[in-house]
Amino acid sequence: MPTPEPADIPIFLLCGGQGTRLGEAAAMRPKPMLDIGEKPMLLDIMRWYGHFGFRRFVLCTGHRSEVISGYFANFASLNSDFTVDLAEQSISYHHQERLPEWQVTVAFTGVGAMTGARLARAAGRYLGEAQHFGVTYGDGLTDADLAHELRFHVGHGRLGTILGVQPPSQFGRLALHEDGSASFSEKPRRTDDIVNGGFFFFRRGFLDYLSPDEGCVLEQEPLQRLTSDGELRVYRHGGFWSCVDTLRDREEVQGLWEAGAGPWKA
Repeated sequence: MPTPEPADIPIFLLCGGQGTRLGEAAAMRPKPMLDIGEKPMLLDIMRWYGHFGFRRFVLCTGHRSEVISGYFANFASLNSDFTVDLAEQSISYHHQERLPEWQVTVAFTGVGAMTGARLARAAGRYLGEAQHFGVTYGDGLTDADLAHELRFHVGHGRLGTILGVQPPSQFGRLALHEDGSASFSEKPRRTDDIVNGGFFFFRRGFLDYLSPDEGCVLEQEPLQRLTSDGELRVYRHGGFWSCVDTLRDREEVQGLWEAGAGPWKA
């Protein structure tokens, strides 16, 4: 089966969580809108998809949804110089850089909805005729080859594909040598564990596993049943991946950005 063009694949981004582990930093705006460097983290995720030709995005919002709505409704003015002619009541933009050729749909999916419910509600309205779609979280960064993952997904013929990643160890690792000395590795990646890294691809048949009921959690019954039915395959990625779930996580990726070493930057 030929692989569809990335431009034809809608990408659903789960942007509605409250980010409670980020404390005050996420109190007034959704976690995906926290800045990494000079722009919201959500924009970095979308740019990485855009690097591979994906251009259709559905933002599944909830907590402080008006922040995301306002940002994209005013995207041109927030990312360009502009001139307002007050008498003519007109505005002209002076683009400092080419604006991305994206189609962005902001879909309010409820303040209290869980991840599966958000996806079911948004896909029910905006999947259209697409036979495949992507899904990811609004707090995950990676340098995975998403075009290659899409080809892998279409090629194996199952309903779903998940990005499998090796998370860094929570603690630094000590290696003890025979002479009593030790060497230290700061948060090495664990090669024995593969975890859910997001960046899913699904066939539209996966919608039958979801429910718009508020308590439907994507990572629980839907994905567990998909696995037990033999319909989920793992696309393993050994490169960069980070989940910005805590203030410490944010500080680490901010440090990478400041050092010019952010591998997720398209």
